[in-house]
Amino acid sequence: MGFTCGIVGLPNVGKSTLFNAITSAGAMVANYPFCTIEPNVGVVPVPDPRLNRLSEIYKPEKTTPTTLEFLDIAGLVKGASKGDGLGNQFLSHIRQVDAIIHIVRCFDDENIVHVDGSVNPTRDIEIVETELIFKDLETVERKLAEAEKKAKVGDKKARGEAEFYARLRDHLHGGRLSRYFVVGNEEEAEWMRVLYLLTRKPVLYACNVKEDDLQRESEYVRRVRAIAEKEEAKVVVISAEVEAEIAELPESDRNGFLAGLGLKESGFSQVIREGYDLLHLITFFSVNPKEVHAWTIPSGTRAQEAAGSIHTDFEKGFIRAEVMSFSDIDRLGSEHAVKEHGLLRIEGRDYVVRDGDILFVRFNV
Repeated sequence: MGFTCGIVGLPNVGKSTLFNAITSAGAMVANYPFCTIEPNVGVVPVPDPRLNRLSEIYKPEKTTPTTLEFLDIAGLVKGASKGDGLGNQFLSHIRQVDAIIHIVRCFDDENIVHVDGSVNPTRDIEIVETELIFKDLETVERKLAEAEKKAKVGDKKARGEAEFYARLRDHLHGGRLSRYFVVGNEEEAEWMRVLYLLTRKPVLYACNVKEDDLQRESEYVRRVRAIAEKEEAKVVVISAEVEAEIAELPESDRNGFLAGLGLKESGFSQVIREGYDLLHLITFFSVNPKEVHAWTIPSGTRAQEAAGSIHTDFEKGFIRAEVMSFSDIDRLGSEHAVKEHGLLRIEGRDYVVRDGDILFVRFNV
C-alpha cells in the first residue's frame, strides 16, 4: 500500500466526481448536500512509467504496482463537530487516513448550488478547519480530564500529561491547528501521536476549477495558494470534470487528450506526485521472472526494513541486498549489462534505500 487519503471538503465541491474519476468506483454523485453518507473507498494502482519499463525488460508473469487508498467522505458543514449534517461520521473516518486531500471549489456555476450560497475558498477552508479544531478540542479536553483525575490521586506522570494537554487545549482554543503545536520531548511526542488529532494530518489542497481555468491562475486559486503558503501545505489545480472525461478514455488516448488541453499530466498524477512529496515517500522495486513489483516506503528507510515490505522473513533473516538503480538498467537495457558495467552494488542492512532502487534481498531464516 502506498498511502491512504481522505477526500474532504464542503458539499458540492466535486469530491465524489473526482473520486469516481480516480477510482472508477461508481460512487453516487448528485447536486445536493449529503449525497455521500458513508465513505466510499477505492484502492487504485499508482501509475509509474518505471514499472512499465521494468516489465518490458524482465517480461514477468505478473506486474504489480504500488497502490493508493482513497476515502470519499461526507461533505462537512458548519457545526459538524457538534453533530450537524453528517459531521460525526465524517470526523471518525478521517482519523484513519495518512493525509487529507481538501477539495476546494474554485469555480462559479449557477447550476451547482453552494451550501453557503456563494463561492468563497477562504471562507470554505476556514469552515472545514474550524470544525476539525473543535473536534480535536473535544478529544484533548477528554484526555485532560482523565489525566487530571489520575493526578489528584498522586499519579506523578499524569501531572505532566495534564500540563501537556492543557497547553495543547489552549493552543487549539486560539484557533491554531495542532500540527503547529511544538512538543517538548519524546514523551510529549508519544502523547501527541496517540491522540490521532485531525488537524495534525498533512494537507494537500486540490483547487477544483473549470476546464478553461486549467491554463490560468484564477483569483480563487490564488486565495488557496496564499493559505497553503502560510500552512506549508501543498496545492494542486485540477478539474474534476476533466478527470472524469480522462477516466472514460482508453489509456492509449489519454496522453493525446491531455496534450490537446495543454497539460503534461492528469490531476490524478499531480495528486500522487505531491502526495508522495507531502508524506516523504519513495518507491523501490523488486524484480524476477515471475513478478515485477513496486513498493512504497518512507524516505530514509534502511534496506532491512524495506525488505520487510516484501516479506517479513526477508527482514528477519536479512543478510544483504543486491541493488541496482533504475536509471542504470533503463539506460543499459538488461540486468546482465548492469552487472557487466560493475553497477550492481552489495549493500548491508543499514543502507538507506533511494527512490528508484531495485532490490534483490538475500536472507536466511
